[in-house]
Amino acid sequence: MRNIKLTIEYDGSRYSGWQRLKNSDETIQGKLESVISEMVASPIEIIGSGRTDAGVHAKGQVANFHTKSKIPIREIHKYINYYLPQDIIVKEVTEVPERFHSRYNVKSKKYVYYIWNHWIPSAFDRKYSYHLVEKLDIEFMKEASKKLVGTHDFIGFSSVKKTNKSTIRTINETTIAKEGNMVKFIFIGNGFLYNMVRIIMGSLVEVGLKQKEISYIDDILESKNRSVAGRTLPPQGLFLEEVYY
Repeated sequence: MRNIKLTIEYDGSRYSGWQRLKNSDETIQGKLESVISEMVASPIEIIGSGRTDAGVHAKGQVANFHTKSKIPIREIHKYINYYLPQDIIVKEVTEVPERFHSRYNVKSKKYVYYIWNHWIPSAFDRKYSYHLVEKLDIEFMKEASKKLVGTHDFIGFSSVKKTNKSTIRTINETTIAKEGNMVKFIFIGNGFLYNMVRIIMGSLVEVGLKQKEISYIDDILESKNRSVAGRTLPPQGLFLEEVYY
């Protein structure tokens, strides 16, 4: 049995997220499975490194599937990209050891969120960033974001309901940089809860607008209460940039 690893880029604008849904075929996983199953003439299940929500994009999503097919790697790569919609591209196809698992073997992930911070919107970046008119205090946000680094219970920054699973995660690095009108927020960590990055962003924006103090991040972490945190920012500014193994 062969184990095939895919590195995938997609524009999530018109999709209902990564995960296959019974009532919709407009998912990234669903599109990939449909094309690959047709190619190998057998039902295929794709295992993703994790889920991205509706409207979220990816530049480096990773997935794998098992197959008995003997089709060469280059032919697999060409076939998949030929039949996929143009807003989903497989960047790399490799054969990996059978025990490789795209989700269980993840060491860390890199997410990036973009904010277009100007009173005039961008015609080109509107699908790939959140437009915020009010000017942000970047230095204030940098100081607040440092409080996220380390191992914490991030339940207050998540839309997760009651769960028996651990909500403790480690953020290794946060970076905030402004290039022209675009502000780029980078988060690297060993895992992220449901809506975690978008809620962190909503909270950091409140700090950046001077509506909250830098200590607001501490308050949310200590409260472990979603209602204390800021709002969930829209999905179009969020990218799964890279998955590390």
